[in-house]
Amino acid sequence: MSAKTMKVGVVTAPGTFEVQDRPLPVAAPDGWVLIEICAVGVCGTDYHILEGKHPFLAYPRIIGHELSGRVLQDGNGWAEGDLVVVNPYLSCGTCRACIRGKPNCCYNIQVLGVHRDGGLARRLAVPAENLYPADGLSPQQAAMVEFLAIGAHAVRRSEVAARDRVLVTGVGPIGIGAALFARLTGAEVSLLDHSPDRLRMAQDRFGFASGHLSVDAAIAATHGEGYDVVFDATGHGGAIEAGFAAVAHGGSYTLVSVVKDDITFHDPDFHKRELRLIGSRNALRADFDWVIAAFGAGDIDAAALCSSQVSLDAFAATFGELAADRSSLIKVIVQMQS
Repeated sequence: MSAKTMKVGVVTAPGTFEVQDRPLPVAAPDGWVLIEICAVGVCGTDYHILEGKHPFLAYPRIIGHELSGRVLQDGNGWAEGDLVVVNPYLSCGTCRACIRGKPNCCYNIQVLGVHRDGGLARRLAVPAENLYPADGLSPQQAAMVEFLAIGAHAVRRSEVAARDRVLVTGVGPIGIGAALFARLTGAEVSLLDHSPDRLRMAQDRFGFASGHLSVDAAIAATHGEGYDVVFDATGHGGAIEAGFAAVAHGGSYTLVSVVKDDITFHDPDFHKRELRLIGSRNALRADFDWVIAAFGAGDIDAAALCSSQVSLDAFAATFGELAADRSSLIKVIVQMQS
């Protein structure tokens, strides 16, 4: 690699990941900031891109949207060397969603690593407003803020309150994030997953003692009443449909995961219980701030979340294996630099 090029991680086609040389950015457009990438979290989206399952992606694509970095030069409100968290959702600022303060679901959204090249690279230019200060965090913690912000956003969207009875279905990274932040509100949190190993991991690492292997078992634990808020993070259409039964009268059902399927439910039962169905997408600045504050206060254990830290070359050698068996993973961090 010459001084004018950088190594990047590219999914060139479904099933094929390569480390390639690309030109090294030396300047950023007006209003944007050039950063040196420190660490990159590997997300379910990245695995789906490798598997050819992402509906909104054109290959080849530099992946990576869970990012921390250091600012390269003073300007745009930032100082050289500042450690930052990257908000990877680039919004237009002019559509109805943006005008109403919901850039997370911008009509023209461009997500780094999905709609445009991401941050599995040495350097990246990002709009100044998409950078948040990571004061007091390590680069590894800062790279985990984005995925946790998705769970935090779902909790805020659902208006979870202290003493609410909450069920999180799907004990993957996003489900764990939703469970952690629901618990921070003072809610009573139970988990549902078909894998005893994942439930055991959630108990051992995070102290979630209430776990169930079926919807029926989860409902039975409430004497049939159900849960005030149910979060789905399974990514499975059948599981989403089954989850309606677990919502208590007057409760909310929040869909955090996304599936291609049509989802159906029994309307008389839905109306009888006056349920609220909520879609939750991405995250807002307030959600990122909540996660950063939680890390700073020691409310979130980064070590428990991090499955491993690897170099870019080591990641390239194991990406396919990780995608094939993610059952024991929470978050793999690709270490780009300190």
